[in-house]
Amino acid sequence: ALEHASNRLREFGRRARLVHGNFGSIREIVAAAEIGKPAGILADLGVSSLQLDRPERGFSFMRSGPLDMRMDQSPGSATRTARDVVNLESQNVLETVLRDYGEERQARRIARAIVEHRRREPIETTDDLRDLVHEAVGASRVRRGRALRAGARSIDAATRTFQALRIAVNEELSGLGATLEQAMKLLDRDGRLVVISYHSLEDRIVKHRLRASALGEVDPITGRPRTETRLIELMTRKPIRPEPSEVRYNPRSRSARLRAARRL
Repeated sequence: ALEHASNRLREFGRRARLVHGNFGSIREIVAAAEIGKPAGILADLGVSSLQLDRPERGFSFMRSGPLDMRMDQSPGSATRTARDVVNLESQNVLETVLRDYGEERQARRIARAIVEHRRREPIETTDDLRDLVHEAVGASRVRRGRALRAGARSIDAATRTFQALRIAVNEELSGLGATLEQAMKLLDRDGRLVVISYHSLEDRIVKHRLRASALGEVDPITGRPRTETRLIELMTRKPIRPEPSEVRYNPRSRSARLRAARRL
């Protein structure tokens, strides 16, 4: 992904600097870059299409590959894979992961099916997990997931399970609120923070954190926000969603939600 981005941004020369890191390290990255206070920060929380499209990364049930799902496979990074999660975690933990991270209504049924399957043989590939989920939720839901509704493709039965495992493996939600707080404080006065999220769990955290910072700290005596402590002003009361024309051009943008704020 870095190599691809480097080629795309080559014309900008030294104006574009690429760093291998994550949003949780934004304060250290900005300090090391010695650029002062940024005039703008764009946080795109989505998964790289370059990773999704590589079968060996194991993110997509549309491509056969090992159940990996680690975004960072560099030495020293997290070693737990999606295969480890589905084959080693208890049924209760799996159910919690599917329900909390995938918002999967059939979490208990799918978790039970995973445990029953691994008693016979381990779950090794994306195909194994996809077929298992389809069997667990029933053929009718699989067909509904593949049907066209109002010109758009509805969610496949395995989508939420794969999303939940990806979030769990990469700990995507842990520290997101603190990262946004860091980003807001790093901005120069009148600077912009723009955040793009791709599922309701992320968007909920972004929405609440931005709203809280726009209101200010709560006075412990009165219980009311202190306006003088406001960090930002909201620029988007509701998330901006992609236009139908963009979704037709780029189907992966269909779930994107953009929120923006201005540093006070």
